[in-house]
Amino acid sequence: MKSTSTKAQHFDKRFDSGESVLDALDLSGSVRRNQGQRRVNVDFPIWMVDQLDHEAHRLGVTRQSVIKIWLAERLDATRSATGSLEKISD
Repeated sequence: MKSTSTKAQHFDKRFDSGESVLDALDLSGSVRRNQGQRRVNVDFPIWMVDQLDHEAHRLGVTRQSVIKIWLAERLDATRSATGSLEKISD
């Protein structure tokens, strides 16, 4: 039976040489932080919904996707402009 440090050294060598180490990892319990979802209702004026639908059709995505992408871009830009390195968690 190999010692833990030998296994870790083998893992490190594989990683450092560019080999995939995914087969050595147990990802069954892994989760992505801050990826939970929360439903939010927002009322938009009709003209805005029409423009969102037009853009969604142009891009071939849903209205919800356009809203999410645009909000994420704006929040990233705001965070970058203020120098904040952390995302606000749920």
